[in-house]
Amino acid sequence: MKKKKRDENSQPEMLEGAKSMGAGAATIASAGAAVGIGNVFSSLIHSVARNPSLAKQLFGYAILGFALTEAIASFAPMMACVFSLYLR
Repeated sequence: MKKKKRDENSQPEMLEGAKSMGAGAATIASAGAAVGIGNVFSSLIHSVARNPSLAKQLFGYAILGFALTEAIASFAPMMACVFSLYLR
């Protein structure tokens, strides 16, 4: 039996497809961050409704939770750029 010779152009096409899939998978984190931010502020509203005297302290904790969740969301586009630009 004769072995088929690999096409020289198939390797770059596969790499390009893998980069696109990686970039798409990295952007899925944006949806998770949106859910996380919604949970943070939902918890803030519930907590303030239960104990209004702690509103200022709870707001500080909510902003901290928002910042940490948003930091995770900012890593997703960064990783998509790394996949698409630097993996060649």
